[in-house]
Amino acid sequence: MKKHIPNTITCCNLISGCIATYWAFQGDYRLALLFIVIGAVFDFFDGMTARLLHVSSPIGKELDSLADDITFGFAPSAIVFSFLSAQCTSMAAANSSLFTLHSSLPYLAFVMAAFSALRLAKFNLDERQALGFIGLPTPANALFWGAMIVGLEDWSAAANFSLFTLHSSLPYLILAGTFVSCFLLVCEIPMFALKFKTWGWKGNEVKYVFLLSCVPLLLLLGVSGLAAIIAWYVLLSVITQKH
Repeated sequence: MKKHIPNTITCCNLISGCIATYWAFQGDYRLALLFIVIGAVFDFFDGMTARLLHVSSPIGKELDSLADDITFGFAPSAIVFSFLSAQCTSMAAANSSLFTLHSSLPYLAFVMAAFSALRLAKFNLDERQALGFIGLPTPANALFWGAMIVGLEDWSAAANFSLFTLHSSLPYLILAGTFVSCFLLVCEIPMFALKFKTWGWKGNEVKYVFLLSCVPLLLLLGVSGLAAIIAWYVLLSVITQKH
């Protein structure tokens, strides 16, 4: 019976990703982000449970990658797609000549789901990632985009206008950001993992600096602070990487 427990938790991750995707298409980005976070919690505990119960299996590994691509690949892509679709429709309504151009742009967001799948496949085969990561982890990428879109929507609602009326290049900037994410997912940049062999300061300086800096970012920026934290994580990894 215990051998089924980790896979059950993994399936809960997958279901969370499906629900997140549904809410993304409904335009409720805050709920979509919530279910991505719930999926991340399940993702954390499925591997831990498998190790504690000594029931790791090849099928569990494959199922985990499938669940992760739904929750951390397809769901954030759906959030970006839905947000761009709504804003591009608003922009095209003001200028009908832009409709044909802007109506196709949001679909490019799904490239991120494909690169997330590629990143997960590489992770399964890469033996260098036992204590750290090579490239941006898919949960971090998903949290960044979920928090970023929630923050943009909140700002737009507070200002009471479409963000794209502020600057017509914004959809292209968002898509450029998704392509940067795609690169970071599969690049060869070492990124630290929050795994501790010991709890002392020595050898864990980067991890403690990162964790301590997360607190003011969340207090100052709220949900948007998650996006800032992921950006800071990438920057800190690049600055401190060992050549």
